Amino acid sequence: MDIALVVNPTSGKGRGAAARAAVEERLRSRGAHVRTIVGNDAAHARELSAGAVAEGVDALVALGGDGMVHLALQAVAGTETPLGIVPAGTGNDLAWSLGLPQRDPLAAADVVLAGTQRRVDAVRTDAGGGRWFACVLGAGFDSVVNERANTLRWPRGPVRYNVAIAFELPRFKAMPFTLTLDGEPWRTDAMLVALGNAQSYGAGIRITAEAVIDDGLLDVFVLAPVSKLDFVRTLPKARTGSHLTHPAVTVRRARRVTIDSPGVVAYADGERMGPLPLTCECVPGALQVFAPVPA
Repeated sequence: MDIALVVNPTSGKGRGAAARAAVEERLRSRGAHVRTIVGNDAAHARELSAGAVAEGVDALVALGGDGMVHLALQAVAGTETPLGIVPAGTGNDLAWSLGLPQRDPLAAADVVLAGTQRRVDAVRTDAGGGRWFACVLGAGFDSVVNERANTLRWPRGPVRYNVAIAFELPRFKAMPFTLTLDGEPWRTDAMLVALGNAQSYGAGIRITAEAVIDDGLLDVFVLAPVSKLDFVRTLPKARTGSHLTHPAVTVRRARRVTIDSPGVVAYADGERMGPLPLTCECVPGALQVFAPVPA
């Protein structure tokens, strides 16, 4: 195989850099030709990845966390070039969704070398001229927290999200949303709205815990207004998916969803997508990935 390996050396507190040499060696020892991509910044890495796909590499392999996978997704979604994932980040939600090894980079590289592929869905949006996401888009409390966390210079790492939650929760109020699901309008106030192609985001938060990554549909999760105390009690349950039984939760399914709320910014797979409104369409089989085929 002719493999382009795109690397984030800073992912997972340096796990990406630590794994790079070993992963390159494993791939080459099994006969693959490897060209490694490390951009000057994310935009440069994205440009180089798209160039490698245009040149006809046999695979684009992302070594890093969800941010690196999101970057690689922009280059391969809607093409015949398969995506390989070697998880090395704090959050590895797409890798988890696909049943890939989470803490063993060489085992993940072996999945690529084995060559087994499956097709899964990806979601095309009208953000930034047509950006894609693979797992979950969120708007509401979670995106407000992300916006706050991105302004903080201290602390670094996941702890800054806890600080952002402490800032935002006391002042947070439910927001008015207008959703259009396959042409059907739905107006509601909500604490949080999530569109799930897969089950989790944010390093294992199973916000759309019943979503299926290859059913051609988005799970549209809405948490209606609840008290702050109820909200604080309910959110931790999203780690297991048990929050879906809460009476304030509604989940509907649609292929194409437009989401709007005044002044709200959406995040998908941990990346800032931009201000609402956004239209998101689940594209069946848009992503070819190296992964075990489910039984």
